Amino acid sequence: MTAFSVLLPVYAGDDPAFFARALRSVSTEQTLRPDEIVIVRDGEVSDGIEAVLDAAIDGSAVGGVPVTVVRIGHNRGLAAALVEGLKACRYEIVARADADDISLPRRFATQIPLVVGGDDEEPLDLLGAAIQEFESEARPAGLVRELPAEPERIRRMARFRDPFNHPTVVYRKAAVARAGGYQPLSKMEDYWLFVRMLQTGSRVANLAEPLVLYRVGAGAYQRRGGGEMLRSEIALQRAFVASGFISRGQGLRNIVVRGGYRLVPTGVRRPVYRLMVGGRDDD
Repeated sequence: MTAFSVLLPVYAGDDPAFFARALRSVSTEQTLRPDEIVIVRDGEVSDGIEAVLDAAIDGSAVGGVPVTVVRIGHNRGLAAALVEGLKACRYEIVARADADDISLPRRFATQIPLVVGGDDEEPLDLLGAAIQEFESEARPAGLVRELPAEPERIRRMARFRDPFNHPTVVYRKAAVARAGGYQPLSKMEDYWLFVRMLQTGSRVANLAEPLVLYRVGAGAYQRRGGGEMLRSEIALQRAFVASGFISRGQGLRNIVVRGGYRLVPTGVRRPVYRLMVGGRDDD
């Protein structure tokens, strides 16, 4: 099997216990373990997170999987952290993970062979999967976010909303570089990258199977709204229009619909979000 890296950023706002759980889920619990884990420490972090980093470096927290920690002196944001992390990844195939989510045990065994390709299958540049939201492991069932599988449906969806669940993706470094890599665009850097990968001809797909448990807390839907998110939304749509990915009219439509979602009260945002993503509940 082709060697691959896991890229996982962590910053001061992350919970040490969730971070430790995320690391176990991408190492000791995987039926196909990665060949390395690259952790980007984005700025100063708590003593608890440093303790988890120490346990990862000595191998005790990750079952002996080699770990590289990229230390950034001050918090620079997700895009910059991932740029630095990708530089440190030794392997062409990279699986993304976040510091508060849980990768299910079959995730890499399912995704990596599809990215590699075979005699009857063309290799992929970008492969995502469904996610299942959860609030605690005691209550793991929640909204399943399933996205289109076929490239043409993915491209159509991308004109209105992000067609990939970022914590689930596996991609090729060369395809990311060809698209210009991660670029600063607060809260939207992944969506902007995926659109540019589509524009540069990346071979893409999604799996309908949930392969990551996506942690949502009390403030999850609150964070999807507000003035900062609206400004990021407008900047994203302007970038789409300027790149020729969508028309000016489509950009205005997206600002009205998606921007309006950012401004509705938090209590309304959850049902509106469920309607927009077309998710289902698995209880």
